[in-house]
Amino acid sequence: MKKHFYPVIVAGGRGTRFWPRSRARAAKQVLALEGRRTMIQQTVIRLESLAPAKNFWVITNGALRPAIARQLPALAPRQILAEPSGRNTAPAAGLAAFLLLRRDPEAVMGIFPADHMIGDEKNFRRAVQKAASLAAVGANLVVMGIRPTRPETGYGYIETGRKSARGLLRVRRFTEKPGPQKAWRFLRSRKYLWNSGMFLWRAQTLAQALHRHLPRTAALLEEIAAAWGTRRFEGVFRRLYPRCQAISVDYAVLEPQSALGESASGLVCLPADFGWNDLGSWAALYEHQVAARRADGARNVVDAAGRFTLDASGNYVFAPGKFVAALGVRDLVVVETPDALLVTTRGRSQDVSRVVQHLEQKKARRLL
Repeated sequence: MKKHFYPVIVAGGRGTRFWPRSRARAAKQVLALEGRRTMIQQTVIRLESLAPAKNFWVITNGALRPAIARQLPALAPRQILAEPSGRNTAPAAGLAAFLLLRRDPEAVMGIFPADHMIGDEKNFRRAVQKAASLAAVGANLVVMGIRPTRPETGYGYIETGRKSARGLLRVRRFTEKPGPQKAWRFLRSRKYLWNSGMFLWRAQTLAQALHRHLPRTAALLEEIAAAWGTRRFEGVFRRLYPRCQAISVDYAVLEPQSALGESASGLVCLPADFGWNDLGSWAALYEHQVAARRADGARNVVDAAGRFTLDASGNYVFAPGKFVAALGVRDLVVVETPDALLVTTRGRSQDVSRVVQHLEQKKARRLL
């Protein structure tokens, strides 16, 4: 299995949700938000025992490609593809599928976002191995689902059905980011799992699904892949890829496939629990740090040269090299960089992207 397994790491993004630390050329994937290694380095390290380095592929953009190439020296430059324009995950995964088919007809792909935190890496690898083995059989499309621990409104959900012959759960349908009441109902029903955004399938299976559900884009991707290894490739890539439909693999493949019904769709869900966190905001990073026991007794997470807290609780502060004093404040997010300072509450940290929108309107490029 190891010989035919190809991790495809999706590492696009514009650096909006973790501003001011993240920027266009330093999105969160290339930042060390926890520890010394960046998020994309941690992603590769988690998977490196499951596939040889030559089997890894990274799909990113031109702004991030130089940083990723520096951070992943074991990967050849040709294994790091920079999209001419962002087209979401369906074209990215599809291009990888068509490229792999030209190299290995037995290729099994794993789609892994570069910006996730995993608490239990041993259990994670065990789950990936099982999912890859199942994906190699027939036309299975394996979705890794996470058992919900709270009524989260920022994640997509998978409604599961009956068990398959191999003990996995059939997929009934996908639901994007429900409201609070629906999220509570999903949590109580125990039939719903968080959609982790990690998918495994044979390259041939994805290629066929794209031809079925996204035929024009599939034809363009196949033409791009046909030019791989020639002098024409870069030109063909730049010319044709922006013509692909900008759509996620969830909407392009998984949702229409689930509409075929449990028995016919080939969609199966592997329930997993390995300390997964989709870091979508400063509040999510704070929660991850608290769960990892990196907070003080008042649940403050402070990255600073020194600190003093008095009647302060639930705060996240990033001010390396500074002494921080927090007095009588609660649930704040404070992030300092050499050229910017963010002050918000944990409850409003999802709105950080609006700061980036403002800076774009003002054409403040040095802060982007």
